[in-house]
Parts: sequence; C-alpha cells; structure tokens
Amino acid sequence: MGGALRKFFIRFCVGFTAILLVIQFSSFVPWLLNHLVGPDWTNPDGDILIVLTADEPPDEMMGTMTYPRGLYGVRAWREGHFHTVVVCGNEAAAVGQFLNAYGVPKEKIFLEEHATNTHECALQTRQTIASWPGRRVLVTGDTHIYRAKRAFQAAGLPVEARPFPDLLKYWDGQQWRIPESMRLFAEIGKIGYYWARGWIWL
Repeated sequence: MGGALRKFFIRFCVGFTAILLVIQFSSFVPWLLNHLVGPDWTNPDGDILIVLTADEPPDEMMGTMTYPRGLYGVRAWREGHFHTVVVCGNEAAAVGQFLNAYGVPKEKIFLEEHATNTHECALQTRQTIASWPGRRVLVTGDTHIYRAKRAFQAAGLPVEARPFPDLLKYWDGQQWRIPESMRLFAEIGKIGYYWARGWIWL
C-alpha cells in the first residue's frame, strides 16, 4: 500500500509540475482566452453602454478588479457616441462616481446596485432598459466577456461585446501567469455552472 501511495504521489507531482511548466512557458492560456473571446475582440460604438463591476464587496472606492472596468468604461464613452451608461454590480455607486469624475454627465449614469452576480446583472438591466431604443454595448474584461455576453442574451437583452485586455495585459509579467491562469480556469468553471443552470447558451 505504501509503494502504491508513493507512486501516486510521484505521478501527481510530475503531472502537476508539467501543468505549471505549460502554463508558465507556453502560449496555451492566451490561445485558450482568445478562443473564448473569438470574434468579440472589437470596439463597437452604440447608444447604451453597460459596465459590469467585479464580484467584490461594495466600498466607496473601486476594487482592484473593478477599477479597469471603470477605466475602460470611461474610454468607451470618450471614443464613442453613447448617450447613456448603465453600471451594474456591487460597486456600481463607486464606478458611477468614477465615470462622472472623468466626464460622464451624472444624469446619463444609471446604477443597478443590488445584483450580486452576472446573471442578476443581466436580469436587472433588462428590466431597466429593455424598452430603450438603440445599440447596447457591454464592457467587461477579456476573461469575463464570454459568460457575460451570453448571460445578457439568455436574459433577453442582446448586447454587443466590447472586451478589454485584462488577463492578456498581465501575461508579459512572468509572476502573474500562474494566478491569472487560475482565474481563467475558474471562469471556465463558472461558464459550466451557468450553462448547467440554464443561465447561458453555449
């Protein structure tokens, strides 16, 4: 029994090390991410901009994962011709203040603060803007855009995707490759969970 356990442990260590080496020194993770994002690597213009916050505790300041979403929301507003911004999630108020500070008129910002996940954001945003005319554009990070876009579609609110490089901007830093890869694999697990619940269609 001891020999069998030792062999299992050795094989596990070898396999785990091989996985870490593939993640650290190959392009597999960027390839997988680009495969998920697919044709959505675009910057569409539109009328209604939807910005999703990350799953972080609500605070007066944006969390580290929410901050780039607010930043790219500002950039989308400045580059496009949007007339309304909808911010959804725990940190919607903080992102709304950020957007306003960087030039988005306060009366153009609508907050959906009670959603605790992407599915709830899709449902609540649909209730608010389903009857509003115009093109709807969704801003979120590259790892999140696949699930987010499909959650909105499944909720009955078609959107155009406007992802920004989140994982990819860290990839050149060797120290970030393992944690960012784990985040991507966790996101793939969430995609499977949403599909199993019927919250997205693959």
